[in-house]
Amino acid sequence: MRGKGVADLDTERKQQNEKQPIKGVYLLPNTLTLCGMFCGFFSIMSAINGNFIHAAWAIILANIFDGLDGWIARLTNTSTRFGVELDSLSDLVAFGVAPAIMIYKWALGPFGRLGWAAAFLFIACGALRLARFNVQTGATGSKAFKGMPIPGAATIISSVVIFFYVYWEGKPDKNMMFPALTIALALLMVSTLRFHGLKEIDFKEKKPFWVLIVFVLVLFVLLIHPSTAIFFFAMAYLIWGIIENIALAAKRVRQEREQRHKETEVKP
Repeated sequence: MRGKGVADLDTERKQQNEKQPIKGVYLLPNTLTLCGMFCGFFSIMSAINGNFIHAAWAIILANIFDGLDGWIARLTNTSTRFGVELDSLSDLVAFGVAPAIMIYKWALGPFGRLGWAAAFLFIACGALRLARFNVQTGATGSKAFKGMPIPGAATIISSVVIFFYVYWEGKPDKNMMFPALTIALALLMVSTLRFHGLKEIDFKEKKPFWVLIVFVLVLFVLLIHPSTAIFFFAMAYLIWGIIENIALAAKRVRQEREQRHKETEVKP
């Protein structure tokens, strides 16, 4: 039997090295991810203790950490499978469990079974949304999200709580608007509707000057009255997403109608 050549031995070593897990983690992006998870935990504890305004702001802060960890990981080329899994777990805590507990303790409790069922539906759909996103990560196609991102749904719920305390105190009265909003956001997360996110913006590329002006204006509005600004930005994101998808559906229907009309004209 002939001995193995040097090239064969090198190939076997490379295959063995690929099978062995790489030890160590990147500290910066994973630390930011854990900060987002802590914000979610703090939000849960605040909601349990009845401090809903702190709970809502903690979820907003978790959004900042969630954006930073992904952006820094891509910028420094430190994205790993471990980081992706940790980020999903952090998102489920900060944007799934935390807002569900907050909205239940704040407004859904008086509805009994409907209230806790709506809160659970939000968590379950958020988990399904994250699982689907992880499976589809790396697939070619549009950079837009399929279904509302879970941070967006959590931000909308948080903005409602924050905006409420601008004009009122205590808990709101029993109102069907709150379970309806929770259920609608849950279904939007697992839908196939298109929603946009910051990941579509490539910060390495040059942008038109007006983009910087828009950023300054948004920052200006946030500094004047952050509570109201966050609420209106969140509602604008929700309404714009719905309008855009209605327009896309109408466009598809019109194209299919024109295609059928052309096929009818071609036939003898």
